[in-house]
Amino acid sequence: MRVALHTRVRADCIDAYEAAHREVPAELTDAIRAAGVTSWTIWRSGTDLFHVIEGLDLAEYAGLLAALERLPVNIAWQARMDELLAVGHDYSAAGADAVLPVVWEL
Repeated sequence: MRVALHTRVRADCIDAYEAAHREVPAELTDAIRAAGVTSWTIWRSGTDLFHVIEGLDLAEYAGLLAALERLPVNIAWQARMDELLAVGHDYSAAGADAVLPVVWEL
């Protein structure tokens, strides 16, 4: 199972965004894995970010968000991402419409 997302990094924050992702806290990655994620890859094209999260379906993605919602390390991480991402990003259950539908697969 996979979930795909699209977000945008602010043009003036690309280097900081990439630097932050070289140092994602182990406590956060451990919590993400514990929720069932087997892989999370982010590609960047200009300011567009494309995420593919493997190991979850859409319902389980909502469970991941709920599990992380009150975790202090995630709260701090999301505050950092709020500084770097373009206005309008939303990882919450309310933002689930950011999920990219599958159009074609080989």
